[in-house]
Amino acid sequence: MHASGSPAGPRSGWLISGRGSALLRRRGRCWWLTRRIPRRWRHLRAQPAWFATTVGPYRHQGLPLVEACASAGTDYADLSGEVLFIRESIDRYHDVAAGTGTRIVHCCGFDSIPSDLGVLLLHHAARTDDAGDLEDTTLVVTALKGGVSGGTLASGMGQQDEMRASAERRRTAGDPYALSPDRPAEPDLGDEPDLDWVSYDGQLGIWVGPFLMAGLNTRVVRRSNALQGWAYGRRFRYREVTSFGAGPAAPLLGAAVSTALKALQTGLAFPASRALLGPLLPGPGEGPGEKTRRSGFFRIGIHAHTSADAWYLSKIEARGDPGYAATSVMLGESALCLALDRDRLPAHAGVLTPATAMGTALADRLKSAGHTLTTQPLTR
Repeated sequence: MHASGSPAGPRSGWLISGRGSALLRRRGRCWWLTRRIPRRWRHLRAQPAWFATTVGPYRHQGLPLVEACASAGTDYADLSGEVLFIRESIDRYHDVAAGTGTRIVHCCGFDSIPSDLGVLLLHHAARTDDAGDLEDTTLVVTALKGGVSGGTLASGMGQQDEMRASAERRRTAGDPYALSPDRPAEPDLGDEPDLDWVSYDGQLGIWVGPFLMAGLNTRVVRRSNALQGWAYGRRFRYREVTSFGAGPAAPLLGAAVSTALKALQTGLAFPASRALLGPLLPGPGEGPGEKTRRSGFFRIGIHAHTSADAWYLSKIEARGDPGYAATSVMLGESALCLALDRDRLPAHAGVLTPATAMGTALADRLKSAGHTLTTQPLTR
């Protein structure tokens, strides 16, 4: 785990979460967490100050740990990418965690730290320059290389099963403000669908298509805005896309990728097609090899237009497979941030987001760990 290699790691202790046989074991300064959390854990006299967990799918295995941490006052971070799980975590445990002063922080990996921190930094830059509120804001994935996570696929299939079985859950997952703390108070900005096909963006001057993580990331960023009293602005419109460039082949490439994504999502939605795809895809706990993890990378730009007609660009970049090597840095630094930077953290408690739980303290840690997070004004 990345945190074990940090200079602060040995002083703070660290955690491994996995799939072993024991329920909860203490070895030295390391907490080993597996699938089930016994109820008696909440009554232990020597409780940890924080937990980080990678044991998913979270919808089926994560809520007991969230409950235990929220009740005990133990800060918590995970890698969940499941909208329905996060919504249930909010509904059940936000008030509990707020009452105990606990930070429950989902989405502490590639989804959704680059999105959440990138927009937060844009907000700070615009406010510093007295450039008004954020309005039309678009995250653009300009380069990405990595492998496929079996755990991510399993989580996605689990959510698809729930959506197929329940019209209410389909509506929840499809709501752009699914993670809002106060849905009726959200602004009515018209339709805000996630892009599902290639199109030309005249403002950016490129062809753009769907980004697989947009369905989660956009909802996390909108929750961050609402938890901060809509500090980004009441006219804040946010979306995430993949860039295919401006060349003559761009629309064809975008159409091909869009078609492939639709085919994959359809194929994973039904048991019969899953059975055919199963041998070709990694299972839970499986993923890319070391070479792929080391050689991966991502580059993201977030373009924002403000109410004062100013433009800003945030760049977020990192080496390493986005879902593995880069994510391990993000989760490890999130855990250390919760453990060691408490005097720098925003004054929020409850079921939070990376931006509202850790803010610029986490951004500083990621920069020190080699990630790029920059913000600059643009001239147009």
